[in-house]
Amino acid sequence: MTYKEILKSAQGQMGPFCKACPVCNGFACKNRIPGPGAKGTGSAFIRNYQKWQEICVNLDTIGDHAPADPTFSLFGKEFSLPVFAAPVGAMQLHYGDKYDDLAYNKILVSACAKNGIAAFTGDGTNPAVFESAAKVIGENRGMGIPTVKPWDSKTLNDRLKLAEKADPLAIAMDIDAAGLPFLKNLNPPAGRKTVGELKEIIHMTQKPFFLKGIMTVKGAKKALEAGASGIVVSNHGGRVLDGCPATAEVLSQIADAVGDKMTILVDGGIRSGLDVFKALALGADGVLIGRPFVTMVYGGGEEGVKTYVEKLRAELCDTMELCGAHTLQEIDRSMIFKTV
Repeated sequence: MTYKEILKSAQGQMGPFCKACPVCNGFACKNRIPGPGAKGTGSAFIRNYQKWQEICVNLDTIGDHAPADPTFSLFGKEFSLPVFAAPVGAMQLHYGDKYDDLAYNKILVSACAKNGIAAFTGDGTNPAVFESAAKVIGENRGMGIPTVKPWDSKTLNDRLKLAEKADPLAIAMDIDAAGLPFLKNLNPPAGRKTVGELKEIIHMTQKPFFLKGIMTVKGAKKALEAGASGIVVSNHGGRVLDGCPATAEVLSQIADAVGDKMTILVDGGIRSGLDVFKALALGADGVLIGRPFVTMVYGGGEEGVKTYVEKLRAELCDTMELCGAHTLQEIDRSMIFKTV
C-alpha cells in the first residue's frame, strides 16, 4: 500500500473524532477531547505544526558527493532514523474501536523494531495497559521505551518493576500528563512531582530515564538535577495547556542550556523527514512522532508503519543531501534559514 492508500483506509477505520487528515495539523479535530485534539481552543496543537512550517532550510549543493547516512545511536543501540513513535494511549476513547491499547502497542512496537526504530509506549489507569506494553517490548528484544504517567509512588514502583523485566532501551515518564483533563480525580492518582520525588523515582531503576514534557530551560535544569538521562521537549501534543508556545519555539534555548549534558528529544507537530531535519538543526538529538503513527496503524497495521518510516527516511535523506549534510552530526543551525 502507498502512503495515500493507507491514509484513505484509515479514514474508514477511525472516528468519530480523528479524521485521518492528509496533513495532521490540528484544524479538523481542534479542541476535541476525547479525541486527538487539544485542550481549550486547540491552538497549541495547531501552533506546534505551524511553527515547523515557518522554518526554512538552506539549499547547498556544492561539495562532496556522498549519500546521506541518517543512522542514529542511543544508549548503545543503533537505529535507522533519529525517530521514535510517541506514546499514545486510550486508543478506543480517542481514535476509534478498531484497536484497544494492548492491540495497538503489539502492532506498533513490533513494526517499529522491524523497521529499525523504536516506540515509546503509553500508560493508563488500567494496569493491564502498561503490563502488556512492557511484555511486547520484552518480546522485541527491549526495542521500546515504556512510558509511565506521574502516578503515586506505589503505582510507579509496581510499574517500574514491570518495565525493568522487559530490559528496555530506557524508561520514560510523561510528567506533563498531570495536566490531562481525563486523568483528574481518577484512581490511581496522578499529578505534579518535585525534583526530590523525581530523584527517588529515577533511582528506582537502573535504566536511562527520560522526562517527557519539558518546555523551559528552567524545567530542563530541574530534570538534569533530578538525574534524568534525557528529556523530551513536549507540550503533550498541545493537549495539556492551551496558549503555550510550540516546541519548535523553545527547543534551541533548551538544547543550548543542557544539550551537552543529556539527550534531547522533541515532539509536537513533526510530520515529515524535512521537519526531522529542522529539529536536529535546532539542537535535538532525535524526535518523537505521535498521531501520524496512529493513523498508519489504523490504516495499514504493520505495513502502515513500514511505509511511514520509509517515507520519513527518504525525506530526511533528501534534505540532508541538498543541504550538504552527510551524517546527522553535520546538521547544524547554519542549514536553516529562520529560527523561531
